[in-house]
Amino acid sequence: MADASDNRALNTGGKVAVVIVAAGRGARAGQADGPKQYQRIGGRAVIARVLDIFLAHPRIGEIVVAIHAEDDELFRQAVGAHADRVTAIAGGATRQDSVRLGLQALRSHAPDKVLIHDAARPFVDAELIDRTIAAIGEREGALPALPVADTLKRESAGGVVSETVSRSGLHAAQTPQGFPFTAIMTMHEEAYHRGRSDFTDDAAIAEWMQMPVKIVAGSPDNVKLTWARDIAMADQRLSGERVRFPDIRTGNGYDVHAFEPGDHVTLCGVAIPHGKKLSGHSDADVGLHALTDALLATCGAGDIGTHFPPSDPQWKGAASRLFVEYAAGLVRERGGRIANADITLICEAPRVGPHREAMTAALSLMLGISPDRISVKATTNEKLGFVGREEGIAAIATASVVFPGDVPE
Repeated sequence: MADASDNRALNTGGKVAVVIVAAGRGARAGQADGPKQYQRIGGRAVIARVLDIFLAHPRIGEIVVAIHAEDDELFRQAVGAHADRVTAIAGGATRQDSVRLGLQALRSHAPDKVLIHDAARPFVDAELIDRTIAAIGEREGALPALPVADTLKRESAGGVVSETVSRSGLHAAQTPQGFPFTAIMTMHEEAYHRGRSDFTDDAAIAEWMQMPVKIVAGSPDNVKLTWARDIAMADQRLSGERVRFPDIRTGNGYDVHAFEPGDHVTLCGVAIPHGKKLSGHSDADVGLHALTDALLATCGAGDIGTHFPPSDPQWKGAASRLFVEYAAGLVRERGGRIANADITLICEAPRVGPHREAMTAALSLMLGISPDRISVKATTNEKLGFVGREEGIAAIATASVVFPGDVPE
C-alpha cells in the first residue's frame, strides 16, 4: 500500500484526478467475498468494474483508491493488473476521512479537477462522467442526481405518518461528485480541523462552505450496492448482459450402396419391395448411414465407420436405426438439440414418394423430434452414372443441431 510520497507522477495535462472511496466494511451486503466492493458481480469484483470505467476514460489521469488498512492483499486480488495503474492508500474510519486522505495523496500533483466516487457504484458510465466534469467550474462543484419519483412521508415518533413531504425540487444524490481540486481539498481540511465528521457526501461539505454545487442529470443505472439483494440483482443483470452466441452446427453425410440380388431395399428405416437389395455389412440403409455421418459431424465425433466398423461381426445385418439412435444420443450427451434432418435419396427405383410418410414417422422416433423437422426427398440421376444405370442408390443427409451458446469473457 502506498502513501502520498509513493504516488506515481501525475500527467494532468487537462485530465481529471479521481478519488475512489473503498474503505468501508459494507456489512449490510453480506461478507461472502469480503466487503461489498470485493464481492463478485458478473464474475468480477465490484471495485474492478468501477476501475474499468475510470481507467478507460480519456479525461481521467491519476486515480487514488482509499481502502481499508487490512485490505491491501484483498484489493490486489480483486483488481488484478489494475493495482499497478492506480495508487492505493489506507482510508480513514469514515467515508469523509477517507476522501480527505485520498485528496491529500493528490495534493503534490494539484490537478485542476477531481471526481469523488463510491466504489459501491459499479454502473457509472462514461457519459455520466463527461457530464459531471463539464459542469465543474472554477468555484463550482457538480453533483449527478435524479429527481425523487416516490411520494415521501415523514414518520412520527410513534411510527405513523405525520405528514407528506413535497418532492418538488428534491433529488437523490449520486457519485461521482466533481469539484475544483484546491477548493474541495481546503474544505475537507477545514471540516477536519473543526471536528466536523458528520457530512454524508462531498456536496454537503461544499454546501457548508457555501460553494455552489450544480446538479447534472444522473443515471438510473448508477445504483449504489448496499444490501445483499443489491449484489444479487447486479450479478443477475451483468450475467444477462453477457452476450451468448447461438452455437448452431450443420453436419453433412453422403453414402452409396450397390445393388445385389434380393427382394427388397431398406431406406430410412422402411422396407420397400424391390427386385434387388442393397449390398452392405448391415442392412445397407443408405439414407440412415448418411444421416448417421451428418449427426456425428455436428459434434466432431468421426464417421459411421469409426463407431461401427464393417470388420466387426456384431454389426452384420444390423438395423441401421441403431446407428442413428446412437449418433443422436451422442449429440444429446454433448448438450445438443437436433433441430432438423434432411435426407435426399438418389435413385431411379424404387419410387420413394409412396413411402415418405412412413420414413418420416420412423425417423421421428429415431431422432426424438417432430415430423415437421424432418424432410425426406428423392431424385433420379437422369439415367446418368451408376445410379442412372440402376447399379445402386446414393444418399445425401444434412443435420442441424443447436448446442449451448458460448459466452466470451
